[in-house]
Amino acid sequence: MTTPSSVTVAATDLDAIAAFEGVVAVAVAPDGTMGPAAKRVNKLTKGALERFCAAKAFEKLDEGEVQSFAWPAGMAASAVVLVKLDKRAAGADARAAGVAIRRAGGSKPLLLLPHAGKGAAAMALGAALRAYDYTDQKSKSDGEPAGAITLMVAKPEEVEAEAGLIDALAQGVFFTRDLVNAPANILTTTEFAARLEGLRELGVEVEVLEEADLEKLGMRTLLAVGQGSESPSKVVVMQWKGGGDENPFALIGKGVVFDTGGISLKPAAGMEDMTMDMGGAGTVSGVMKTLALRKAKANVVGLVGLVENMPDGKAQRPGDVVTSMKGDTVEVINTDAEGRLVLADVLWYAQERFQPVGMVDLATLTGAIIIGLGHENAGVFSNNDVLCNAFLKAAEAEGEGAWRMPLGKGYAKMLKSRIADVKNIGGRPAGSITAAEFLHRFVKDGTPWIHLDIAGVASTTSDSVHAPKGASGWGVLSLNRMIRDMFES
Repeated sequence: MTTPSSVTVAATDLDAIAAFEGVVAVAVAPDGTMGPAAKRVNKLTKGALERFCAAKAFEKLDEGEVQSFAWPAGMAASAVVLVKLDKRAAGADARAAGVAIRRAGGSKPLLLLPHAGKGAAAMALGAALRAYDYTDQKSKSDGEPAGAITLMVAKPEEVEAEAGLIDALAQGVFFTRDLVNAPANILTTTEFAARLEGLRELGVEVEVLEEADLEKLGMRTLLAVGQGSESPSKVVVMQWKGGGDENPFALIGKGVVFDTGGISLKPAAGMEDMTMDMGGAGTVSGVMKTLALRKAKANVVGLVGLVENMPDGKAQRPGDVVTSMKGDTVEVINTDAEGRLVLADVLWYAQERFQPVGMVDLATLTGAIIIGLGHENAGVFSNNDVLCNAFLKAAEAEGEGAWRMPLGKGYAKMLKSRIADVKNIGGRPAGSITAAEFLHRFVKDGTPWIHLDIAGVASTTSDSVHAPKGASGWGVLSLNRMIRDMFES
């Protein structure tokens, strides 16, 4: 598993800057104003920073962008990275600056010299999140593990509490990325469950429901998806009990460890990307790890449905009718619309067993959401404005793109079946919305609910906001913040 860079907070020591071996990153205001640390770097480099800030190149830099100076004279560092950043920058803006610094500086140990203020820890978190490289399947790594990050500030006591959360956040995000990046022959349903059982060491209560258990519960839509695979279907229940006696908030993830499309077979081109079809379950797992590491004062239950969708003599067929745990019958028009069948049973089970105060499901559910929103935003569907707005506020604060999409009876009518209670697809028009409406059917009246379609953001072919190409870990930061704001403040 990938280990995040350690982050240490230290009091400003101007004399130590010259001797630092690695990359020194310094923030300079858009008007060229420098703090004491930046002035010391400028002095050590014989005015190089000041000359650059007076040049057109500095003027052309957007806020948050960087300029590198390799092998600066007068310093032991291999590079100085200047970031153009407002003194008041905080949150997502400061974090984005940290991402840019780490991208420019590579894997070497990093000394961060930010402006004074609350943006310092956010910048360090950005640098920590960007320093990720999935190497589990390489016989020989291409590079070195990312070096430690030292955050040097005038008043360390003002940022230590916030900086102390960086490791919990980074570990949760990295856990998600490692799961999503893992190939399907490595991350089988059994291996996925085993990795989640490891969360017991952090105080999470973990229970694995096997196929016999799921059969007794009546989870026939979930079991139907996996019946063509040699890998057994499972549901893993993770409980973090950090609050009082109140009912928990529920997080529910689609965990299709590989999706061939089943009998409705996908085209060969690009099918290798379907190792990431468990992205929703990966995000739920990462959130649960973060909550446990930071000892969140909230009750949260995470449930993931783990299956593999394969074409086999035992696989479900288009035209089959299966019965959900709720009791609704589902006509399977397309076996490649399998994620909603998994989530339907897990959503119902979560409500029956835990009576959650609210719930969020996450799934790499539809290609339609990518057509609508690209890779910049996840689709957000909800039956509750209060819960939805709380999530959107958290996502904006964390710099993770999210856009609310509609629901409505007109879309639900598109799922009407001639021979069953509902069919699993409604045709090409509004494909992501009809998928959400299918799930909506399995949400009890009065239960606040959000469905997040993360097909476009869970894994990308180019750099995402906080990560190199590949798994992004999208959603861990936003859901952690939403839980903190709603239940711990």
